[in-house]
Amino acid sequence: MANDRIPIDRFDEAILRILSTDGRISATELARRIGLSKSPTQARLKRLEETGIITGYRALLDPIRMGQAHVAFVEVKLSDTREAALQAFNRAVLAVPEVEQCHMIASRFDYLLKVRTGDIQEYRRVLAERISALPHVASTSTYVAMEAIKEFT
Repeated sequence: MANDRIPIDRFDEAILRILSTDGRISATELARRIGLSKSPTQARLKRLEETGIITGYRALLDPIRMGQAHVAFVEVKLSDTREAALQAFNRAVLAVPEVEQCHMIASRFDYLLKVRTGDIQEYRRVLAERISALPHVASTSTYVAMEAIKEFT
């Protein structure tokens, strides 16, 4: 993956920084803020999209206002770490809507999940019925988040 790196300059960096905080900014305002005219700004934006540096645009939702304030991080240890088992786990975890993030980890456990639910009772149900039932799960350890200090990139 390191070979897939796309070179970006200071104008591209400025575009990305601005879009990461305001994805609805107009091309005219974006151009003004980075110090280029509209046409080169639009060309840079199109290149950043086409090369996959910008993968999409979306609304940021407030999970607390949506009743999803409970966050837990779950270490998952698998009983089998051969490629077929890893792929089976990867496919299955994608279908668990409460799993907000899933990362394969080089550690004493195999995966770290970020799980968001409404409360601890709902989390307990998700852990028992969905996460523990994923393919090859041998054990889990849960860490409940008390407060989010920084969540967005």
